[in-house]
Amino acid sequence: MTISVLLVDDQELFRAGVSVIVNAQVDLKVVGEAEHGRDAVEKVESLQPDVVLMDIRMPEMDGVEATRVLFSPERAARRTKPLRVVVLTTFNLDDQAAAAIRYGASGFLLKDATPAMLTDAIRTVHAGNAVLAPADLTTLLSGEFRERRQLPGGFDQLTDKEREVLAAVARGLSNTEIAATIFVSESTVKTHVGSILRKLELRDRVQIVVFAHEHGLAS
Repeated sequence: MTISVLLVDDQELFRAGVSVIVNAQVDLKVVGEAEHGRDAVEKVESLQPDVVLMDIRMPEMDGVEATRVLFSPERAARRTKPLRVVVLTTFNLDDQAAAAIRYGASGFLLKDATPAMLTDAIRTVHAGNAVLAPADLTTLLSGEFRERRQLPGGFDQLTDKEREVLAAVARGLSNTEIAATIFVSESTVKTHVGSILRKLELRDRVQIVVFAHEHGLAS
């Protein structure tokens, strides 16, 4: 299966370089390019890519706002397949990258990343995982949520063990580490994670971390 990619950046030279790198992979293909967020939103609708590489700082509409629009409930409801967004930034632990992750991005990548890191990131988010280490993701989001939101009804459906797993994911633990902590098999942890995603209507593991911070469950 080929993973389709949309490149979003206001610098044509940068887009051209990334396009060469991506198209050199047998399982990846650039299906379109956009020079700002507004253009990106339109092209996601028409091209339906699997993964969007989204620059943070652009004219017209920046990457944070474009990500918010792409994952708005009305657009998400019309989507027939998952959409993953990786934001591109020149700054490590960028506040704007944190905001984009809050809105639905699956992590961020520095613009000086190696070609291998870039292509691996595309594959990683397509599989539903973060391109930022969970512990770093926790650090990045720690200051994003100053007001706690009320827990949704789905949270009451979580078992005690699922709540343990949710807290562990929010702390940045891997499935292997969680299994050792709560004394179950790794496959059981995966089952619990899947159940958490279903009950809370979350897209992926990244959104579990966001949910925990949003509702004051990450401490």
